[in-house]
Amino acid sequence: MLKIFDSILWTIATVFIVYSGIYYTYKLKFVQFRFKDMFKNLTNRSHSKITPFESLMVVLGGRIGVGSIAGVAIAIHLGGVGSIFWLWIVGFLSAPLAFVETLLGNVYQKKYKDELVGGPSFYLKEGVKSKQLSQLYSIIIIFSYIGGFLSIQSNTIAASITSSFKINPVIVGIVLAIISLLIISGGIKNISKASKFLVPFMTFLYVLASFFIIIKNFDLMPIIFKNIISSAFNFKAFGFGIIESMIIGVQRGIFSNEAGLGTGAIASSSVYTDYPARQGFVQMIGIYITTFLICTATALVILSTSSTDLNIVNGIELTQQAFKLHLGSFGNSIVIISIILFAFSTILSGYYDGESSLKSLFPKINKKGLLILKIITFVVIIIGSISKATTLWNIVNILTSLLALVNIYASLKLKKHVIREYERYNKCVKI
Repeated sequence: MLKIFDSILWTIATVFIVYSGIYYTYKLKFVQFRFKDMFKNLTNRSHSKITPFESLMVVLGGRIGVGSIAGVAIAIHLGGVGSIFWLWIVGFLSAPLAFVETLLGNVYQKKYKDELVGGPSFYLKEGVKSKQLSQLYSIIIIFSYIGGFLSIQSNTIAASITSSFKINPVIVGIVLAIISLLIISGGIKNISKASKFLVPFMTFLYVLASFFIIIKNFDLMPIIFKNIISSAFNFKAFGFGIIESMIIGVQRGIFSNEAGLGTGAIASSSVYTDYPARQGFVQMIGIYITTFLICTATALVILSTSSTDLNIVNGIELTQQAFKLHLGSFGNSIVIISIILFAFSTILSGYYDGESSLKSLFPKINKKGLLILKIITFVVIIIGSISKATTLWNIVNILTSLLALVNIYASLKLKKHVIREYERYNKCVKI
């Protein structure tokens, strides 16, 4: 029943995300191709606690999750090679959504003591003027991210370590919880500094290993790209092949980069900027890194491996096997390390999303209230390390589809504000 409900909700959410992506691509005149603005604004000076680059690293830590490794493998297995083409298409279409939600987050950001906070909870309350939807969004974030994603990521880390080193998962969970608590206790400043080191390192490590395999099999790349494109437009079986490939590719693209969910706007709202569009340009970089660097690298490694050598359908294990066949035990180690780092960065980012949502629900919350959230996070990480995540995944998927529906509604409702701010940036800022 959960799977059926999950499928229905995500089908509806996918339609709305694709529609709004096309709408804003047209209205913002293909804003996703303004690469010069993206990188110029990345180095823009800020008087906030964190810089635009640090905010990108926090958000990117959440976007580059285990789904970038496992999700791509699942897409290829279920939707065929052509699903990768549609994953690319949704990457281009979802980049404007990252721009829009980030811009709105900065327009409606609020000051909490000496920090800036924002995101969908705030523009739902102040922009859409719906306190109920704001509260709903905040509650879903707290339950799905603090209670769900953190538990799932903890379980992924514990499973990866225990399978390789035979360490008790409880010990892994306790150590992971302590390290996480030490970082999140310092708030966004500590989380951003940890992400500033962790995210570039894990991205470089994974991409470097992937590119080595790709270069090693460079003669196969033209054939692989040709197969991706031709399979994406496979009209055999009266169009069933193309529809199945398209749906799976689009959904995996949304799962991997999270654009449309609104979560990317939360950490980016902690930066003050004179023009909210600046942060919108910065956060679009994360979509390209996730979709066109990490996910594409994973796909090319898997597709450059003979299908007869791959006999595992589990996403992570399939990717592990592909790396192992190309690089031996070293390749397997790279994937395990990447899984641990990707999952840990998601824990840090996910916690901050939960904390910001709690501040939206209770604007006057004090340190004791935030301490309770940190203690809950500590316990969730430990419990997650020893519990099975199958049912939890279905529940979290349902909750995140609701996040997408609420956030897309808000982004379309506030379209006049988005276009006005975009035009103000175009008129006043010279890049």
